[in-house]
Amino acid sequence: QVQPVESGGGLVQAGGSLRLSCAISRGTISTYGMGWFRQAPGKEREFVAGISWRGQSTYYADSVKNRFTISRDNAKNTVYLQMNSLKPEDTAVYYCAADQYGSGDPTEGYDYWGQGTQVTVSS
Repeated sequence: QVQPVESGGGLVQAGGSLRLSCAISRGTISTYGMGWFRQAPGKEREFVAGISWRGQSTYYADSVKNRFTISRDNAKNTVYLQMNSLKPEDTAVYYCAADQYGSGDPTEGYDYWGQGTQVTVSS
């Protein structure tokens, strides 16, 4: 099974920035749509951002629009989530996921999931 692997989580002050990275354990990400989800304590997992296989389409949750940017570098086999203007409510475990059909559309299903990386935003 394809296994996304996240990195870059940590502790940051409110208003700061953090960049998460994701690769997959086998093959390359080049044919997959990729996305980021998050889950805070006591809350359901929610979609954050998605990107199609060549980056031609992107999708964002309203809560992160204009603050977060998803991008990909297929040559480096990496997808990124650049998080700016972080708020305490962004605190969550962030999960990287892969969509085998390539769209990255959050209305479509994602097939492979990482173990998550903790992002904590302090005030």
